[in-house]
Amino acid sequence: MIGQKARIAPSILSADFARLADEIDRCEAGGADLIHIDVMDGCFVPNLTFGTKVIETVRRLTSLPLDVHLMVVQPEKYFDDFARAGANGLTIHAEVAPHLHRQLYRIRELGCRAGVALNPSTPLEMVSEVSGDLDLLLVMTVNPGFGGQSFIGAMLDKIRRARAMLEASRSGAALEVDGGVARDTIGDCWRAGADTFVAGNAIFSAHDPVGEIAELRGRCGVSV
Repeated sequence: MIGQKARIAPSILSADFARLADEIDRCEAGGADLIHIDVMDGCFVPNLTFGTKVIETVRRLTSLPLDVHLMVVQPEKYFDDFARAGANGLTIHAEVAPHLHRQLYRIRELGCRAGVALNPSTPLEMVSEVSGDLDLLLVMTVNPGFGGQSFIGAMLDKIRRARAMLEASRSGAALEVDGGVARDTIGDCWRAGADTFVAGNAIFSAHDPVGEIAELRGRCGVSV
């Protein structure tokens, strides 16, 4: 990935919602590439978070692309509303999407980038037949549902295998990682083949969130 830029996607799951506009301003000032929005339904994962109104609010606050991660059952029920609300990318979980090809097509039809996420225990084979149709492949490096969890080290090999799979299918998809991304883990993920990094707690709990984004990118050996 010589010359490629590491993309940083701050997750607002860890932001202070009483100061959301300020938090997003800091992300922009730090050079963030995307804003990551976690949608959880309390069913697929044991937490309940954001919906259409939050996506609409964040859309008004920034021109950065909105990277919307649907941790929900029957994700297709939300595609139209989230696209209208301002999502630029919709990522769904293979575990709850038995008709992946159809769903990816529909996401693109709505003008959004189409992504698929895999839980730590879900094999890459779940997406091998659609790897050439992806705009983004998200490898979860924690079990989804809550922010601030520790990175699962065994996922580094999965990231390597995911990169090899994408290259074998001549896919131009981004390879994103989410979960426990911080100063001590991001470099290993980058070297394993990831190029896009969701970081919530690492950025929003930092003394200097603006500087932390640059620090994280720097750990990939890439200048801002």
